[in-house]
Amino acid sequence: MANNEINQNSKIKMQNDKSKFKIIFLGKGQFAEIIFKALEEANYNPVRINNFKKIKELKPNLVVVASYGKIIPKEILKIPKYGCLNVHASLLPKYRGPSPVQAAILNNDKETGVTIILMDEKIDHGPIVANSKFRIPNPKITYEQLLKEMAELGVKLLIETIPKWISGKIKPKPQNESRASYTKILKREDGKIDWSEPAEKIERQIRAFYPWPGSFTFLKKDGKILRVKILEADISRTEKKNQLSVKCGKNYLVIKKIQPESKKPMSAEDFLRGYHDFHLLFRTKKGGSGYY
Repeated sequence: MANNEINQNSKIKMQNDKSKFKIIFLGKGQFAEIIFKALEEANYNPVRINNFKKIKELKPNLVVVASYGKIIPKEILKIPKYGCLNVHASLLPKYRGPSPVQAAILNNDKETGVTIILMDEKIDHGPIVANSKFRIPNPKITYEQLLKEMAELGVKLLIETIPKWISGKIKPKPQNESRASYTKILKREDGKIDWSEPAEKIERQIRAFYPWPGSFTFLKKDGKILRVKILEADISRTEKKNQLSVKCGKNYLVIKKIQPESKKPMSAEDFLRGYHDFHLLFRTKKGGSGYY
């Protein structure tokens, strides 16, 4: 039999095996969508569900989880023959929890990555099945950009890992609990800018919190207090004349793109032309206030 024919038969057998292999998928958001689509394109035919009852009914071979945000009960975790694999956007045990991508930017990390774990009943706690590191190439990377990089890395790692996992070629390794750190659920209020912080920290917050929850402050114009979002900014050691630069706890934040309340995003230049007489309201998270 020719090599081409052997290869073709092998591909057909693999596709048939995949069609018989039941995968249930749990996840939401952009990261999860990219993972789910990759499973479909790899012919795994994943079934997306919204409740645990379906897992009992379908009795899958494997459950894949990505950005799900809920604890799966122990009795559910035991149902699939090959367990529940969670694709998480950090190098666990670092940045367990719901906002690992934002945390990497906030902390100015130079390296992050994706980890696949065999889930247990604790949050991002199970043993490591596989991981892959990612060197952050762009010091101005935003949450949206880094999330896409993490999803693409997660896709590659997952598709490589599943066949090895079900064939017993991978032995899970326990996480090092002494290195564990946790992230939190972000709320709208977390986006309030504390101008007493260094400009470097505020600039990272702007990138980490775009588009949600956004980074915002307030200004006073014509006796009214208006909320404004800061969408893009640079850092300067000195005040930039004729630019929208704000003195921070250390250095200046030079605002490049801004969105006043009920308005579309605009450049700082357009903002200064339209908002001549205003005062930036100085509010810190520690309760301080005043005006620039």
